Amino acid sequence: MSAGKAFFDTNVLLYVYSTVDPRKQERALALYREHAPERRMLLSTQVVQEFYVSALRKLTLSRPQVWEIALTLLDSPLITIGPSHILAAMQKADRYQISFWDALILAAAEAGGAEVLYTEDLNDGQQYGAVTVRNPFRN
Repeated sequence: MSAGKAFFDTNVLLYVYSTVDPRKQERALALYREHAPERRMLLSTQVVQEFYVSALRKLTLSRPQVWEIALTLLDSPLITIGPSHILAAMQKADRYQISFWDALILAAAEAGGAEVLYTEDLNDGQQYGAVTVRNPFRN
């Protein structure tokens, strides 16, 4: 795989810790292990916030476990969402006709210099500015 930075959307991180779909968990875990140790996994404050809330609601992990994971995620290369990202997201949402939240993920990925965005929420293979979307679970 590429040696560049990869931005991970919330859903991919949730699959790392979810046992509901073993195939998706295996794939998400492989990507995590490929990128995180070398600090090539890029996240945003939005993703960490979404992960924390969703993990508490959807995963069978205890609150202390979710806290520990969130702390680890906060130690990853992290884009702190600010006004410039919000403006870029508004522009991307209009340009690509996607949700604001997906556009904010794209804006953060691009701002962090990610080459690829791993997500299930956008079109696999589509180029959005400098970022290519990959659905890691697509057959």
